[in-house]
Amino acid sequence: MTEGNWYWCLKHHAAEPYEGCKSEERLGPYRSRDDANNALEKVRERNARWDDEDDD
Repeated sequence: MTEGNWYWCLKHHAAEPYEGCKSEERLGPYRSRDDANNALEKVRERNARWDDEDDD
């Protein structure tokens, strides 16, 4: 697996390398393609944690 800067493309719903879509259309950078593929799950986890913190 190639290591480096990977991104989650919000337009194509796929992991892509640095040379992919414009910055405003993606999340990242991530260390690996697998990390980029899990980007939306990380977003959900963080949002839930922040919501819980707001409730406290």
